[in-house]
Amino acid sequence: MAEIKPPRILIIGGGYGGLRVAITLQKMLKYQQAEVTLISKHDYHYQTTLLHKVAVGTLGARKARIFFRKVLDPQKVRFIKDKITKISPESCQVYGNGGIYEYDYLVIALGFKPDNFGIPGVNEYAYKLSSLNAALKLSANIEHKFKEFVHTKNELDLRVVVCGTGFTGIEFAAEMATELKELCLICGIDPSLPKVICIGRSEQILPVFSPKLSQIAKEKMEALGVEFICGGNVKECLPNGVRIDISGEEKIIEANTVLWGAGVKGSDIVEHSSIPNKRGRIAVTAELRCNEFENIFVVGDCAFATSKDVIHAPTAQLSAQMGDYVGESLCRILNQQSALPPFKFVHRGTVCSIGHTDGVGVVYGRSVKGELAAFMKNTIENRWLFGIGGFGMVFKKGQFRYRTSN
Repeated sequence: MAEIKPPRILIIGGGYGGLRVAITLQKMLKYQQAEVTLISKHDYHYQTTLLHKVAVGTLGARKARIFFRKVLDPQKVRFIKDKITKISPESCQVYGNGGIYEYDYLVIALGFKPDNFGIPGVNEYAYKLSSLNAALKLSANIEHKFKEFVHTKNELDLRVVVCGTGFTGIEFAAEMATELKELCLICGIDPSLPKVICIGRSEQILPVFSPKLSQIAKEKMEALGVEFICGGNVKECLPNGVRIDISGEEKIIEANTVLWGAGVKGSDIVEHSSIPNKRGRIAVTAELRCNEFENIFVVGDCAFATSKDVIHAPTAQLSAQMGDYVGESLCRILNQQSALPPFKFVHRGTVCSIGHTDGVGVVYGRSVKGELAAFMKNTIENRWLFGIGGFGMVFKKGQFRYRTSN
């Protein structure tokens, strides 16, 4: 008799969604019940919600990385370090630089990519918080410019422009402003010289929050010295700043460091595949399956959901819940059990940090601010760590009140 091979489950992407699928399968499946493979271009996971800390230098790279080998059981989940280049759903194959991978079930969890919206100069001159390596590159740039100021005497080296007033831009700007005093002390710089300027198209920062809560956040950041230009459209990124339009009037905002945080889109790999998608995002069923290919599940930023609550949810929280759901769904399929009810996002809360010990947010429908918000932000981060590595992971990598790599 021919040997019956276990079904092949392929997970591409090791972010919040992909890793949660792998962890759930690892917990729920028996040994050799399925051939589970996780492919990622990095051999580690990193929390995208903490990249602003890495970029400013308040969280070290060692603490930011969670190596897959530390959380995955190789007897249940095989890890392959490779960069995916093509998805071929018709032949149930995925192409990478290291070869061709076949599957019976595919989980697409390739994450996001910064969207430049066709604005000139963004790719050439602006930094992005799209990965741990990108954050480290920005951190090295900031450190170099401040330490070399004694030689260059160029005040534009001490000026940072942040394009975008969503979570990425606001958390980075607040973290940067909080650390300016320390940077100036280290480098012997007059504290009045550095500037952090945020540019946003909307009159309101953090549009996912109520106008009242957004105004509180703005006042907190202005107290830190952050300047805001609201209602400004960025027309071009330049080597030494950005060109913006405000009410029909063009201005040049000068700075030698520009961070682009104005928006994201889905994966280029998805966008160029034969799977119908919208800017790299795939419309999914209520069970998070691809409409055209029943054996393909999609989680995280690559999934296009139409529920308003899901659209406005924090990406990491949504991706993790999607990952848990898909992992359990696959277990039920393999065990020939009844399907789960349709996926429903449980919105536990959204918190924006403003430095180490301050923040604003909404937790279970209630507005929070100040140290309570900062505490809830750390709790959210630590809850994720606990889910993939228990208390040991929280103690090693967790976020606590004054945790810093200074």
